[in-house]
Amino acid sequence: MLRDLFSQAWEAMLHNRRRTLITMIGMAWGIATVVLLMAYGAGFSRAITAIFSQFGTNMMGVFPGTTSEQAGGKKAGVQVKLQLADLDRIERDVPGLLHLAPEVSKDVTVQNDTHSYTWSVLGSYPAVADIQKLDLDYGRFYSAKDLEQRNHVAVIGSEAKTKLYSGLYPIGQRIRIKGVSFTVIGVLQPKMQQADDNINRVVYIPFTTMSDVKDTKYLDAIWFNYQGNYETTESALRATLGDAHGFPASDHNAIFVANLMEQLSQFRLISTGLEVLMAFIGTLTLGIAGIGLMNIMLVAVQQRTREIGIEKALGARRAHILVQFLTEALVITGVGGVCGIGLAYLVSIVVGRIPLYSAVATNAEAADIRLLISPSTVLVATVILVVVGLISGMLPAIRAASLNPVEALRYE
Repeated sequence: MLRDLFSQAWEAMLHNRRRTLITMIGMAWGIATVVLLMAYGAGFSRAITAIFSQFGTNMMGVFPGTTSEQAGGKKAGVQVKLQLADLDRIERDVPGLLHLAPEVSKDVTVQNDTHSYTWSVLGSYPAVADIQKLDLDYGRFYSAKDLEQRNHVAVIGSEAKTKLYSGLYPIGQRIRIKGVSFTVIGVLQPKMQQADDNINRVVYIPFTTMSDVKDTKYLDAIWFNYQGNYETTESALRATLGDAHGFPASDHNAIFVANLMEQLSQFRLISTGLEVLMAFIGTLTLGIAGIGLMNIMLVAVQQRTREIGIEKALGARRAHILVQFLTEALVITGVGGVCGIGLAYLVSIVVGRIPLYSAVATNAEAADIRLLISPSTVLVATVILVVVGLISGMLPAIRAASLNPVEALRYE
């Protein structure tokens, strides 16, 4: 029976080729719009995640500030000073810690035999490479042995390498940092960088050796990565340092916490809203095509009124007529849907990458929008298509099934 229904629907479509083709094109355009808009929303979400992931999303940094609340008899306005002892406290009291590293930095003169620049030099532990995702282009990062022996070794950013050595191989070359000689042992892969950012010009040296450049008694920052809930981790961090330095955990000016997961969660909320909006706009577009399908099916019911009367006179029930016209509507919807999804894939291939962050930053192609159509996008779009097809075909089908057979046979 099902085969007969599809065969009858196909014959009816062939009988009105032009009308059927126009309706299919409308459905194809509608479903292609749904798929592409949803792919754009998902691509935007991936782009935002890529921007954050270059630094490591489960990462937190704490910076010293000045108290703004009185506590324990102390006045507000006291400067908080972080020290190496705070690393032990954080490691002991903050749950889910993976790696922990101090940071002392200073803008100083970095030079070789032919060039001289003022760049940021950062002293830290080897763990900072895992925490901040400092991926090497070639060479190596400084090790625990380098840290212990106070070796004068340096890892330089990609732009620093270009400016100092151009096309020369830098590993083993000597540079002078504030007049102190260091050996280049590694070059980092480039990170996304805006015009005024110096992220690819930073020079990394062991924390113990940093004392030759700057006093390391007080820390400029403490960085760590972790596993677990970012809100719980930040609360434990503030409570731990608050107890140690005599300020309440609620005083957010005493220490500043760079919580990347919190920022990423906010952007993900925006991205989710954008995806829902894109799907809604696409559904409206498909709904317009559905109205066109409904109109065409109503015309088909009117043109085939006498045929419906004959079928009913021969014993066809209301359900048979209902399924007959509903099947025809769904066949048109299905063929149009398959063509539309194919069109969406074609457009996504032709369009390729849509500039987003790369428009304002270098090395940021990974943070551009790519219209990658996922199986989940196709599944959601198919569900929307089926719902629109059912709604659009149901009203004409109900009208056809409700015709009085006597009046239908009299219809001219």
